[in-house]
Amino acid sequence: MTEHEHEHDRTDRADGAADVSTGTSTETGDTGAAIPELVIISGMSGAGRSTAAKCLEDLGWFVVDNLPPALIPTMVELGARSQGNVARIAVVVDVRGRRFFDNLRESLADLDAKGVTRRVVFLESSDDALVRRFESVRRPHPLQGDGRIVDGIAAERDLLRELRGDADLVIDTSSLNVHELRAKMDAQFAGDEEPELRATVMSFGFKYGLPVDADLVVDCRFLPNPHWVPELRPFTGLNEEVSAYVFDQPGAKEFLNQYTELLQLVAAGYRREGKRYVTIAVGCTGGKHRSVAMSEKLAARLATEGIETVLVHRDMGRE
Repeated sequence: MTEHEHEHDRTDRADGAADVSTGTSTETGDTGAAIPELVIISGMSGAGRSTAAKCLEDLGWFVVDNLPPALIPTMVELGARSQGNVARIAVVVDVRGRRFFDNLRESLADLDAKGVTRRVVFLESSDDALVRRFESVRRPHPLQGDGRIVDGIAAERDLLRELRGDADLVIDTSSLNVHELRAKMDAQFAGDEEPELRATVMSFGFKYGLPVDADLVVDCRFLPNPHWVPELRPFTGLNEEVSAYVFDQPGAKEFLNQYTELLQLVAAGYRREGKRYVTIAVGCTGGKHRSVAMSEKLAARLATEGIETVLVHRDMGRE
């Protein structure tokens, strides 16, 4: 995320009032009584909630910013009764309302009882990234009070921990800019029909830390490292010679084949459990050679299996 995200946040209401913005919806229900689809956007302050909400608005969703949780079921009912057939509603829920969790669990249970199709999208980011973003725009964290920014971040993480655990989709924006976050949202929500399962395949370097939004982690450090081959060191796993070197090593092709078969089994289970999104993190030491080459092949295999796949190379550009 960049400073542009905070430019969006400067327009947020500090008094807790709901800010309603409407997009031109292209999807409608069959009748005015159809129950709208609902997405709840939440997460850490500065992690990209405004960008995620704006992306859904551009895709035709009716977006409500900073709505008190107790009013979410009422908003859905109003959408169902609307003559304009508001078929898709996105609600941004965050700590600006202060008494954030007072009615949220009750509201979610109410929605489930009414058969509302709802998803929770949680925007996550590292402490370092959040501190840089707040400092870059010289704004206090909404929960820091008389303390430091890190104190506000810690308080917010504690407050949001339960919701993060229940989220359907967690997006880590630590290394994403506005455009990359929009691309992720587009990949998850664009299109007339939802695919059965969507996957993000992300290469990364273990020395930079595990991706916090990973559902499955693959370790490619059992393969010889092209970093120690002088003529390959300057290149990445996108280079044909590097990829050929990686997959010429004993066990590389077998691992790709067998892990793809394992993912087919896991994907079938995810579908049965109603899980629509999965992030597969493929790691090597620096996230430049082996993990990139393996991620490219793995993403291609998943695509041939009918799984819509987004490919991200988190650490490929690092030194």
